[in-house]
Amino acid sequence: MGKKDASSTRLLVDQYRKQIGKQDYKKTKSVLKATRLKAEAKKNSSGFRDAFLVVAAILLFVFCIYAFFFLNLSSEIDLDVDVD
Repeated sequence: MGKKDASSTRLLVDQYRKQIGKQDYKKTKSVLKATRLKAEAKKNSSGFRDAFLVVAAILLFVFCIYAFFFLNLSSEIDLDVDVD
């Protein structure tokens, strides 16, 4: 019984794959070319995006350090002022 169930499942999967393949043939060459160019552009642009994110992270880190020291030093200056 197990072999009959396995073979019927395999046939359904093969039919599904053939159906997907037929749908791909229905697309025109211009649509396939546009899809390929879009995928290539997305793959190539990731380098610029990654570099921008690294620079932004470094600037954010430096800004946080600056803000930390600015707030600590400004509170110490207020404590030294004598009020008459």
